[in-house]
Amino acid sequence: MFLRMNQRTKNDLENALKQLLKVRPLSKITIKDLCEACNISRVSFYYHFKDIYDLMEWSCLNDTKKALQNANARHTWQQEMQAIFDVIFANKPIIINAYKTIPLQQIQRFLFQLTYEEILKFVESYIQNTNRLPQDKIVFIANFYKYSFVGIVLEWIDKGMHEDYQKIVDDVIWMMEGTIEKAIQNFTNTQKC
Repeated sequence: MFLRMNQRTKNDLENALKQLLKVRPLSKITIKDLCEACNISRVSFYYHFKDIYDLMEWSCLNDTKKALQNANARHTWQQEMQAIFDVIFANKPIIINAYKTIPLQQIQRFLFQLTYEEILKFVESYIQNTNRLPQDKIVFIANFYKYSFVGIVLEWIDKGMHEDYQKIVDDVIWMMEGTIEKAIQNFTNTQKC
C-alpha cells in the first residue's frame, strides 16, 4: 500500500511538471508550484526527489523504460531505437527545457546509459547465437554505436526537434543495418588470427 502511494505521488509530480512545462520554462517552475499542483507538502517532494532536475531525470527515465518495455517485447534494435525517439518526441517540452537548463553532461549521461543498455543487449544476443567475443570487444562495439546514436539525438534536440524524427530514425536504421553484425564478425575474425 505504501509503495503504491509513493509511486502515485511520484507520478503526480511527474504529471504536474509536464503540465507546467507546457506553459512555462523549467527555470520558472518552483517546487512550491509542483507541491501546490499535487496538494502535497515540500517534505513529501523532498522525500522522493532532491530537486526539480532529479524529478525531470526520473520522468525521462520512467517514460523511456515504459516505451522500451513495449519495444523489448518485439525484440529488434530497430524498434528499440524507434521507441527512444518516440519517447523523446512525446516529451518534447520536457526535453527542450531539460536541454536548455540541465548541464549537457547530465543529458549525455542519461542518453548514454539508456542507449548503451539497449545496444549491449542486442550485441550480446547476437553473439549468443553465433560467435564468442571477449567482453572488452563487446563493450567497445556497444560504446561505438552509443556515441553515434546519442550524437544524432543531441543534434536533433539542439535544433529544436523540428526535423521529422521518423526520417532520422529511418536513416539511423538504414546506416546501422548489418553494421553491428559486421563489427562482431570483424572482431571474431581478428580473434582467430
